[in-house]
Amino acid sequence: MTQALPDDRLAKRNVTVLVAAQAILGGQMPMIFVVGGLAGGMLTDNPCFATLPISLIVFGSMTTAPWLSPLMQKYGRKTGFFIGAIAGALGSAVSAYGLYVASFAIFLLGSYISGIYMSAQGFYRFAATDTASDSFRPKAISFVMAGGLISAILGPQLNKLVQDSSVVPFLGSYMAIIALNVVGMFVFLLLRLPKGTSKEPTATLAPRSRMQLLRDPSILVAIACGMVAYSLMNLVMTSTPLAVVGCGLTKNNANDIVSAHVIAMFLPSFFSGHLINRFGVEKIMGVGLLILGSAGIVALSGVELGNFYAALILLGVGWNFGFIGATTLLTRAHAPHERGRVQGMNDAIVFGCVTIASIASGGLMNCSGGSVVQGWAAVNYAMVPFLLLAGAALLWLVITNKRTA
Repeated sequence: MTQALPDDRLAKRNVTVLVAAQAILGGQMPMIFVVGGLAGGMLTDNPCFATLPISLIVFGSMTTAPWLSPLMQKYGRKTGFFIGAIAGALGSAVSAYGLYVASFAIFLLGSYISGIYMSAQGFYRFAATDTASDSFRPKAISFVMAGGLISAILGPQLNKLVQDSSVVPFLGSYMAIIALNVVGMFVFLLLRLPKGTSKEPTATLAPRSRMQLLRDPSILVAIACGMVAYSLMNLVMTSTPLAVVGCGLTKNNANDIVSAHVIAMFLPSFFSGHLINRFGVEKIMGVGLLILGSAGIVALSGVELGNFYAALILLGVGWNFGFIGATTLLTRAHAPHERGRVQGMNDAIVFGCVTIASIASGGLMNCSGGSVVQGWAAVNYAMVPFLLLAGAALLWLVITNKRTA
């Protein structure tokens, strides 16, 4: 069995490989989030369903996590990561065919299959902790997330080159995504991770039931804050290309804004792990929620190019602090033999709510109010109750921990 080394040499090697995977394969996600809604709007007659392809990707991720996490617990992370890359290529191929024959249904099927990749990518951050010491764990998560910086630049810029390369709009984007998956999957051959937990000493212990796990305050709040951070980020980002183009800006503007947003999602990862170790995970999660709220305020203050850039950058930073903080809190709250159950349950709940957010995004953007500006405002106002919910949950955890101490 692969063991954690005292100096974290093995963990640092694995983190380097996972950063590369995040950089190469991760480039497909910003590409899909730019073209998915625009292509959906082109294929459907009902503008309320324009963002449904993105919703199907997230739904695919939600329904994949409950079986992919136990599978990786039994057969190893690499098996799950290869499945994700193959699904990413297959899903893009099906989506490309749907575009070619102008079939919204086929395009949606391809989007769902692509969600299997999204689920696998979500486990990169957990894989980084499998061979890491407790002190290196938050940094390992942060560094892997930082690999998204390269994907944030690679994806949208590649998309600008290929999105209009075919007579069929956006077909070139999905062909490029196939190539990213085929090339990127070979990176996983370099990973050195445990094949499973069957040989670990704790494997003979029965994991807590899901209800018992949800009664753990740290697990419950980690899931709640991760759910809110990711859902609100997705809610706003999904509508952004529609809002940008609808307000008279260009598709290239939309690509650049999404690129700036994804950079902001991952750039803080170079220091968010250090901040968690220094100030505590609860404080960093709280700052993340405040920054998410400020993103909504900026978005509501105007629809100029600068407003879109500033709002989406703040949205990315807030997501980073909130989501990495929630992930760190979750990894500290369960035993190794509970990993498959906890992580699968977490991602199923988180991406289930993200699915709802992405569906709501299209409805709020295109079907509330009489203009693009009113729809964009509705999207941002929808953040308020969920930020209050997450803030209350985090405050409850802090008070509970103080009483316990």
